[in-house]
Amino acid sequence: MVTKSDKKLAKNHYHHGDLHSSLVGAASVMLKESGIDGLSLRKLADKVGVSRTAPYHHFKDKNELLCAIAEQGFKHWQENATRIFHQKDLSPREKYRQFIRGYIAYAADNPELYDLMFGRTIWKQNTATADLRNVAYPSFNQQVEMTREWQNLGVMPKTEDTLRLAQVTWGTLHGIARLLIDGIYADRSHIDEMCECAVNLFTADSQSAKT
Repeated sequence: MVTKSDKKLAKNHYHHGDLHSSLVGAASVMLKESGIDGLSLRKLADKVGVSRTAPYHHFKDKNELLCAIAEQGFKHWQENATRIFHQKDLSPREKYRQFIRGYIAYAADNPELYDLMFGRTIWKQNTATADLRNVAYPSFNQQVEMTREWQNLGVMPKTEDTLRLAQVTWGTLHGIARLLIDGIYADRSHIDEMCECAVNLFTADSQSAKT
């Protein structure tokens, strides 16, 4: 329920140029609560407490709003990945383990957002905005650079092409995330074991042990 104080705060945000971030934040909550079908610019305006035309000053349609939500999701994940990669109290291999578990946890905790970030709603229809592409593509490039660094540190096999190794690693993580989100593996203990298996498969120690 939107109270009078909420509406006043929203209007103050609008006057200070913060309505865009307020709309994206509120829309992210609505997405988590009711999915893509339950989200509209009209409902969003009501939730934030502004006129029903106000959101159209920031998003020309629902697709642009969805792209903005996905863009924020990529930014948050990049921040998480960067934090994990630069933790000074962890060994390189433990950072890699934390990265894998962090990725799966992010997807599990934000299933609707994850679907939007990587699903067909935006990408299959080729309706991604330039702002979203400018965040999504560097997000994967970040993983490629992290993979290269893990190879240099001896964590991941140096004999594999960096790009292909990053692609296969991401494909594996995406598959695990989908199994969890879709309810195929509802038991989180199974996911934990899969994550550990992925760590063992993609690290150099397990590779050298097999050769």
